[in-house]
Amino acid sequence: MTEILDTAVDFRATMGRLATGVSVITTRSGPTPIGMTASAVSALSLAPLQLLVCIGNHLYTRTAIAEHGRFAVNVLGEDGEALARNFAASKADKFAGVETVDDHGVPVLKDAIAAVVCDVAEALPGGDHTIFVGAVRHCTHRVDCRPLLHFAGGFGALRTPRHA
Repeated sequence: MTEILDTAVDFRATMGRLATGVSVITTRSGPTPIGMTASAVSALSLAPLQLLVCIGNHLYTRTAIAEHGRFAVNVLGEDGEALARNFAASKADKFAGVETVDDHGVPVLKDAIAAVVCDVAEALPGGDHTIFVGAVRHCTHRVDCRPLLHFAGGFGALRTPRHA
């Protein structure tokens, strides 16, 4: 750990060593469902219930969230790599063949192991990203599921934890 990080490439490679869960952020642009894969998601507050997502300013999903005012965080399970890759790709219809439920004004992925629907409470600048603070309106999760993880540019699964 004696190297000095002086480039975005070094920073990205270093932060890639932080294992993160993989989520698909969904929203709408008019009647059209919009979505993208993200790992910059975090719980923020219990009072009030809030989470945050960080979305690149150049992405259409960022514009759609700002305009629609609502989004969902869909947490992917260990078998969700195909969904993660699908929503990470630049293509016209990422929702083709993907089952969703739209009970809360945004598409929620049926295959997600957890989902949180939020209204945008704040949109804050974060360099080349926008930090959306979401006021939680609905949340659900499955029991006995393990998450899909992202580490060093690849996908993996969580081993069963050992208890002390």
